[in-house]
Amino acid sequence: MKPSSRLFLAHVEGKRTTADYTALLCAVENIRALQSDLPLFTSDNWDAIKDAITAMYSYSFLPSYQGRGRPPHSINIPFQDLKYAQVCKQREKGRVVDVIQRVVFGSMDEIISLLEADGQGVINTAYVERMNLTIRNCLARFIRRTMNESKTLKMHSRTLDFFQAWYNFVKPHDSLRIPIISDGNRKWEKRTPAMAEGLTDHVWSLEELLSFKVPFQ
Repeated sequence: MKPSSRLFLAHVEGKRTTADYTALLCAVENIRALQSDLPLFTSDNWDAIKDAITAMYSYSFLPSYQGRGRPPHSINIPFQDLKYAQVCKQREKGRVVDVIQRVVFGSMDEIISLLEADGQGVINTAYVERMNLTIRNCLARFIRRTMNESKTLKMHSRTLDFFQAWYNFVKPHDSLRIPIISDGNRKWEKRTPAMAEGLTDHVWSLEELLSFKVPFQ
């Protein structure tokens, strides 16, 4: 998700492998404007995420052969403007005892500056963790293994597709509301992530969402 607008960007169902995270990054790249800067990524310290980011945002470099020993293999060099930070939680007996902020690509000053511009100012994964909680509260099939669990991966993914559209266009977020003055009283204009991102100018109704005709591409 994009923290500044709370926009739910993309999702991939899988087993948290490098291939799954690469597919997720590809989905993000498909909707990112070509002229925009590379986004700042934050996550936990799962190795597959780092491997996917390194593979996606890097170029291949083949060191010159010096004529001795085996020829060198090509290596991946991350893009210079790539910025990625991790939140590493240390646990003892199931309890979190320490949280370490680690910068993998980029500098700490650059990353903190970008986070402050988005209104955070601190490296964390709180927004996506809150998103996970919202999904579990709204969709019964995501509450572990119950009688409501998805029987097929296709239906599981399609359910999340619908939730993503509802979350972005129908559900207003208190953190995105804008104060307005009416008759001398302070009121609030409700906004959805799609409104904050400039994709629409009003809160959609569920009927409008379900009856929207997707343009042919």
